Amino acid sequence: MIDISVKDLVKFFVIGENLLDGLSFEVQEGERVAILGRNGCGKTTLFKIITGEMEYDSGEVFVNPHKKLGLISQIPHFPEGYTVEDVLRSAFLPLMKTHRRMQELEAAMSEGATDAQLREYDALTARYESQGGYDMDVETDKICNGLGITQQQRQQLFDSLSGGERTRMNLARLLLEKTDILLLDEPTNHLDLASVEWLEEYIRSFKGTVLTISHDRYFLDQVAQRIIEITDGHGEEYSGNYSFYINERQARFDLQMKQYEQEQAKIKQLGYTVERMKGWGINNRTLYRRAMSIQHRMERIEKTKRPTKEKTMHASFGQKDFSGDVVFTAKNLEKSYGDRTLFSGVNLRVEGGERIALLGDNGTGKSTFLKCLLGEETCGGKLQFGPTVKWGYLPQIIHFDHPERTLYDTMLYDKNCTPQAARDRLGMFLFQGDDVFKTVGTLSGGEQSRLRLCMLMDEKINLLILDEPTNHLDIASREWVEAAIEEFEGVLLFVSHDRYFIEKFAERIWVLENGEIRDYPCGYAKYRSILEHEKLAKPAPEQPEKPRKERPRDNDKENGKRIRKLEREIEKQEALLAELDAKVEAAAADYQELTRLLGEKEAEEARLLEMMEQWEQLQYS
Repeated sequence: MIDISVKDLVKFFVIGENLLDGLSFEVQEGERVAILGRNGCGKTTLFKIITGEMEYDSGEVFVNPHKKLGLISQIPHFPEGYTVEDVLRSAFLPLMKTHRRMQELEAAMSEGATDAQLREYDALTARYESQGGYDMDVETDKICNGLGITQQQRQQLFDSLSGGERTRMNLARLLLEKTDILLLDEPTNHLDLASVEWLEEYIRSFKGTVLTISHDRYFLDQVAQRIIEITDGHGEEYSGNYSFYINERQARFDLQMKQYEQEQAKIKQLGYTVERMKGWGINNRTLYRRAMSIQHRMERIEKTKRPTKEKTMHASFGQKDFSGDVVFTAKNLEKSYGDRTLFSGVNLRVEGGERIALLGDNGTGKSTFLKCLLGEETCGGKLQFGPTVKWGYLPQIIHFDHPERTLYDTMLYDKNCTPQAARDRLGMFLFQGDDVFKTVGTLSGGEQSRLRLCMLMDEKINLLILDEPTNHLDIASREWVEAAIEEFEGVLLFVSHDRYFIEKFAERIWVLENGEIRDYPCGYAKYRSILEHEKLAKPAPEQPEKPRKERPRDNDKENGKRIRKLEREIEKQEALLAELDAKVEAAAADYQELTRLLGEKEAEEARLLEMMEQWEQLQYS
């Protein structure tokens, strides 16, 4: 069954320039489909058209009328004074209405009930139970715990929250509404790693249809079953996740380039033949007619369009030579706000060439820690940098002192460079033509990050500190930033929730949790493996001992055979788990293989537990 169908969709904002130009695709019931494309290609516009928020110019859009659709980017207006808890509870409005009517009937029946009241109350109770009314609190706690929404936050006024926090609360409300079709526009923005992983698991187990826009490549690998890339207003489909899309897109490019080159060679050869035959046919009409026939055939050939790749930035960080071994040392660093301690007793040593990821849940103080290193925040303890260390810093929230200036003027004033150097540097970061005369204040978040990086790369540094460097960037822009960082030979210290970025660059992991920084001298895959082992090593909570039934003495022989057979199977299962443990150890550096093995191990452990329960039942039955 088709849940969403888009056919020949056209949408323009400027006449003659179509944002969406004949876009067509279908989404089947239960599919998880990702929409990719450069910032500004029309992804969010498409979602607004699907929800009916925006009109379109031509084409057809169908959404299954029997399904409930929800869009995360749409934050409804709530009454003044609504708390986060009120917003979450608004997901259960029909159930709450039923519950209020039940309470009214209970009050009315307290002094005697009529048959009509009893029948209505029974019907309401059955409806309330079947629709999950008695599980509202459990479901709300489950979603809030998964998305990292604390009890304290649930009591805050919704209007007092930041834009990112409102988006997270609205995601929770949307998940509680039990919609059939989820439209998710950058759902991992404003979520920490634990919340993103929980959301991935939720989406994988979701029975409905999911259409998502995301630039989180790791997230796309985990949840997407099919990808639709919007380019020049058209859609190109790929029947797999992000990794499949990358390989398939390159394969299609190579094939189209090969076809184009073969076609051009054939046309060139035919052209050469036509010219020769025309020369020979000056006195021979038969040859001349044959030459013209070949020329007409050349004109009718359906020519393959030359494939092109997106423009890429060609820029690298200016680098300052570093002498010595130690970049900086931190001894007993601590930072508090009133009674709340962000971190204390932090002792760290960083040497030349290291690449470090600082991880932790939202609100633990990661950005504050970076600001303490840079001297933007005061903190207790001792911090000492090497004498030749010069850092560059890209903050999470970009700020320009003069947002009224153009990009061109910003480079001239702030970098004190020549007009040609300003244009050349901006051009490397794809600010070309009239783009350089835009005012800084009108740039999108991604464009501001790109401009700040452009200015940062002009400096000679040997310590690069980045706070969420891939926020607001589309996939192409993330790849540009990564290419520049790969060439940087100094020390890299960054905060990020982009697991693709972390896995690519981190060679050392710092985790800020419970006011401490745990230091893992390894990459992200090994770090995840360590966490899994720690989780498995934790002793299981003690279970109350089950009362044993006395086994009858005349237990039959058939029962004994089944017990002995189960014992043999249990031994084999334990041996299989021991083999899987060894494979998990060997695959610690291969994240995909490790993920597969851990999933397999979890399934086999469940089988072993089931066997043990069967054995126990047979023993005492």
